Amino acid sequence: MYYIGIDLGGTNVAAGVTDREGKLLGKASIPCPRGAEAIADAMAESARLAVGEAGLTMEQCASVGVASPGTIDPVQGIVFHAFNLGLDHVPLARMVSERLGGIPAYLENDANAAALGEFVAGAGKGKNSLVAVTLGTGVGSGAVLEGKLYTGFNYAAFEAGHTVIRRGGRQCTCGRKGCWEAYASATGLISSTRKAMEAHPNSALWRYAPTLEDVNGKTPFDAAQAGDAAAQAVLDEYIEDLACGLANLINIIQPEVLCIGGGICKQGENLMAPLRAALGREEFTKDAERRCQVVAALLENDAGIIGGAMVPLYR
Repeated sequence: MYYIGIDLGGTNVAAGVTDREGKLLGKASIPCPRGAEAIADAMAESARLAVGEAGLTMEQCASVGVASPGTIDPVQGIVFHAFNLGLDHVPLARMVSERLGGIPAYLENDANAAALGEFVAGAGKGKNSLVAVTLGTGVGSGAVLEGKLYTGFNYAAFEAGHTVIRRGGRQCTCGRKGCWEAYASATGLISSTRKAMEAHPNSALWRYAPTLEDVNGKTPFDAAQAGDAAAQAVLDEYIEDLACGLANLINIIQPEVLCIGGGICKQGENLMAPLRAALGREEFTKDAERRCQVVAALLENDAGIIGGAMVPLYR
């Protein structure tokens, strides 16, 4: 049998079909509309397109797994809140199942699904435990422990981005101050870069971002490689903040693998080398014979699709 995974994003609905090992056999993507009925229609359509791309039929597929943003109840298949998509207490799993002829449908948080995808077919393949962290607008995170997706008794576990690393620090969107997300996300890096540009009007940062609105996560890396001191200071602080949160996760969980994804990871060793050095100072087990492997995520945009497909096998 084969398994369908659907990754519900703010811009696109992406679907794919995998085998039992998480190998992606076909995929499709269509623009994401707004509103529950339209979104369910788009998800079903993307699934049908992916099945066709794989050269299969719906009858050959055992289930469909949906990776959704927001707060969810995976047992009831309900998206409680995903307001940017217009979803509020929506039985999305049932709606998708009905549109696909009654195929069993499962719902999971998108960060958890991405972690599961990396565990099955990416950076954690062949391992027993993995923590995945995605650096984007926020900091998403999920964990597979002892071979099972871990979500807590209320399905809301592993919101690592909302652990505090600076008490009384930057205001976070969750309401707390000093959350790791406020510093380690791409949004946090952009904010720090803009402050540095305002403080250093002669910095090379302005060469790579002529206005503050032009700043992105790549800007400080480009300027630092050109030898700009202000940009390097931004990156040094960013990497220390990122390492702080990662070390907390490692010290608590001690997974075999911790993988990091998101656009910032496209910087490769410009990010990973100094990050590993910082973790070498921060980890409790820095001198242990067996240490958590800290690596870049491998699946990029396919992680949520594959993880969604694998949900019924690993929950």
